Amino acid sequence: MVLIVGLSFCLPAWSQLPVNNLQIDGLKKTKWSFIGRLIDSQIGSLADSTQLANDLQRLKNLPAIADGKLQIDTTGAGLNVTLQLKEALTFFPIINFGGVRGNFWYQLGFNDDNWRGLGQKLTVFYQNNDRRDNFNLYYKIPSFRRSKWGGSLSFTKWASVEPLFFSDATVFYNFDNLSLGLSTIYQLKRNRTLEFGLTTFVEDYNKHERHEGETTPGPESLRQPKLLGKLVFVENRLRYHLFYLDGFDNNASFQTVHNLQDNSWFHIFLNDTRYFKRLPFRGNLAARLRIGLATNNNSPFAPFVLDSYINIRGSGNRIERGTAALILNLEYRQTVLESSQFGIQLVAFSDAGTWRKPGGTLQELWKGKNLQHFVGGGIRLIYNKAYNAILRLDYGHDVRQPSRRGVVVGLGQYF
Repeated sequence: MVLIVGLSFCLPAWSQLPVNNLQIDGLKKTKWSFIGRLIDSQIGSLADSTQLANDLQRLKNLPAIADGKLQIDTTGAGLNVTLQLKEALTFFPIINFGGVRGNFWYQLGFNDDNWRGLGQKLTVFYQNNDRRDNFNLYYKIPSFRRSKWGGSLSFTKWASVEPLFFSDATVFYNFDNLSLGLSTIYQLKRNRTLEFGLTTFVEDYNKHERHEGETTPGPESLRQPKLLGKLVFVENRLRYHLFYLDGFDNNASFQTVHNLQDNSWFHIFLNDTRYFKRLPFRGNLAARLRIGLATNNNSPFAPFVLDSYINIRGSGNRIERGTAALILNLEYRQTVLESSQFGIQLVAFSDAGTWRKPGGTLQELWKGKNLQHFVGGGIRLIYNKAYNAILRLDYGHDVRQPSRRGVVVGLGQYF
């Protein structure tokens, strides 16, 4: 007897039958040595329908796997279990672009979320941002020799034009950050990881050419070598079904930065919680709550920014900074076209956030004048056979000042 099983099933008799054979079909690039360590069901153990369903869902959550199902062959002596998987394209060139009012950017490079077929991530790209040159190299190994330990390496040059908000003027600076980072990753459980990291970097600020001949506040230039230590805790209980998402995840990070020039310390806490719910008639509800808190120095170099591309669609290009932030993003995604290869979604969204100005108090978060609330809609063009191959276009406008509006273009879902 052969049974094809999707995400959930209930066969109590299985508890009396052992798993005689366990195999995986459909792998071309992905190696068994990577996939096998993610499967809890074992040959010789009694069959557990919940465990088998969890094994399948865990594999479907991987960037390397687009979809999958279980085939159960019941024999007189036990069960033959086959996981029939469809691999996703994970190696593809990066031809990426995005834009908000005042800043159109583009990327060229390549990315693989299943490097060497071992679930490793390798990203290399060049990015032109604010008409300045950037590059990034990122390499992540989720597990060393099938252990619970992994690691990552990053080497980044980030250059941009940053507005700094002084009490009597806004001054633009050419900002350059050259960094080298190493991290160690430890898997606490299947859905929980800890990351410890250390990054050395140098920040350079040079007053932008637009201020030549003007008298403006702030230094003409500033160079700051720094060390950053970070601790990141991730809880991931998301369930992927092609481009649909269900469940939640939480990413909590604490960073401490030591300025080698003036021997000062700076601390940042950031927590992102995302929740997704599949709804009838091909709907998907999505929500993100972001809480940020940093050392409250009365300085224009505050870490949290208000930006269309990061948190409030339609607001503009880095129009405000703060030392604390509270942001809630809500989306309803309605699929209007779905096939084995492509999908189209229409999106309605609400982005709301509030900031504490540098040197201010936490009570400022609750003052209406600091609240930014934009609503709008967009479209998603989705290619199912490649991981995260989603082209998005969003238009948002201010609820209180409709004249404030903008379009945001990018790849991948907004969150």
